[in-house]
Amino acid sequence: MSTNAPDEKPVVASYCATFLKPEMLHIYRQITALRRVRPVVLAQKRENADRFPFDHLALVPKSPTHFLRRIWHRQLRATPWQLSRSEVATLQRVLTQTRARLLHIYFGHIAVHLLPLIRSWEKPSLVSFHGADVLVDLEKPAYRAATQEMLAAVHLVLVRSDSLAAALTDLGCAPEKIRLQRTGIPLAEIPFQARAWPLDGRWRLLQAGRLIAKKGIETSLRVFAQFAARHPESTFTIAGDGPLRESLEQLAHTLGLTSRVSFTGFLSQAQLREHFAQSHLFLHPSETGPDGNQEGVPNAMLEAMASGLPVFATHHGGIPEAIENGVSGILVAERDADALALALLLAADQPAQLSTLAERGAAAVAEKFEQQAATRRLEDIYLEAIASPL
Repeated sequence: MSTNAPDEKPVVASYCATFLKPEMLHIYRQITALRRVRPVVLAQKRENADRFPFDHLALVPKSPTHFLRRIWHRQLRATPWQLSRSEVATLQRVLTQTRARLLHIYFGHIAVHLLPLIRSWEKPSLVSFHGADVLVDLEKPAYRAATQEMLAAVHLVLVRSDSLAAALTDLGCAPEKIRLQRTGIPLAEIPFQARAWPLDGRWRLLQAGRLIAKKGIETSLRVFAQFAARHPESTFTIAGDGPLRESLEQLAHTLGLTSRVSFTGFLSQAQLREHFAQSHLFLHPSETGPDGNQEGVPNAMLEAMASGLPVFATHHGGIPEAIENGVSGILVAERDADALALALLLAADQPAQLSTLAERGAAAVAEKFEQQAATRRLEDIYLEAIASPL
């Protein structure tokens, strides 16, 4: 098998089933920021190529029997489907052709499907967990067992927060395999902006993210209804799209907020940053979804903090690792709309304290989540895995 010449950077192959969905900007940033290794990407599908240009990508088609096997496993046997022998052979051939020395699989629930490749490939593999891929489907014995087998087979496991590390340890992952790899935020692209707080009650609230259950947007709407009762000239912008949009729009109508709540749909980074600059308060009351889906550390929240927006969020997932309650933001319990509304109303009555929250929030992001430091950390982990004996 081919190996890298001594003077070449080692090749790291990243497996992304789809490269890339709009909400996966953080993965694009992570891969394209690498300098001490040479990244290549393996994917089954290419999307948003204009938004995420990348030259070193190999599309690996699914086998003709893929969909039938998927239906057989998921619907008839309640077990996770896994790669066929032909699919494993194809991926191994691509890894050989690219001279990859390490395989990085995004995400945990995808790595379960790649278990035959992980076991048969003679070089190290690692998997990264980002939040949603830790607890989903694990109430099903076959999925839980397959996840545990995958965790035993990979060389290292990356997590975005200590809370994810704890969840994986509880699942049976060996603690010595786990490495904390935080999200990298490009601070140079998100300048801090001190805000003038409104004296006329025209507060502009913002939330950004996919419109899915774990983002807590239903809670945000109920919170805003209470806030708007005190500040009727305030507005709430919800930036993002997703399967819950119609029901959330209906809830806004039911709460009498239609004229004060706007749903923008998916925004470009430039558009989102304009909204950061124009807003006063950022909401992110994350909660555990009905399927067990949880957050790691939300990227939109970190970017809002970096921009100087004071954040009002929840004790959920990795959020408390980014926000110290009362110091760099405000945290309340999940689904507690009354507590969050009260916190917002108190803050609006004492806007000078918002400036302190904003400054300390931005400082916390700079300390823990700056992109260059995160990239160096990831490269160190890659080089550690490549150098370690199997």
